[in-house]
Amino acid sequence: MSAAARSVPSPPAEAVARDAHWARKLARLRARQLPEQTLRICDDLAVKKRLEQAKLDVARCRVADAEAERAASPETERAEQNLAAAQAAFDEASLTLTFKALPRPVLDGLIKRFPPTEEQAEEGDAWNPESFPAALIAAAHVERDASGQTVEGLSEEEAQELLDSWSVAESNALFAAAWQAQQISRASTVELGKD
Repeated sequence: MSAAARSVPSPPAEAVARDAHWARKLARLRARQLPEQTLRICDDLAVKKRLEQAKLDVARCRVADAEAERAASPETERAEQNLAAAQAAFDEASLTLTFKALPRPVLDGLIKRFPPTEEQAEEGDAWNPESFPAALIAAAHVERDASGQTVEGLSEEEAQELLDSWSVAESNALFAAAWQAQQISRASTVELGKD
């Protein structure tokens, strides 16, 4: 049999176009970055109060402009400048902790690593509330250096230390930020099935 006789026929152009479309879509789906949640911590009460007041001032000015059916007034422009300065001061005084969603098998493995006791399970816990929070915080924490490169973040021991030494509200906020990163859905619409 000659080489020409053994050649495989070319698929129809329509099938190739569909496959190319799917290949591009699949590549985009695989390239999606996992969502992140940031916890911002600012201990400077004066800076926080200044930012909140600046936000209120801008909102008040914008309402006045809308009621007067006018463009931004000089007062609004000053309020917006004050807000920008207050936000910059807040950002400078704040610490941030960033938490990234874990791939589902990693999160499932982490939950299995810290099963609830019988008593905790009877109370409705899906994991051990004494040990799982620190493990999740450490696993989900993402720390980046000035160039944006990921560097080593919180260890489980460090996370547990923060949980133990902070107030209840702040400890809850720390765990909530790590847990919320796992719950973020970037899909704007999910349609299941057809009528």
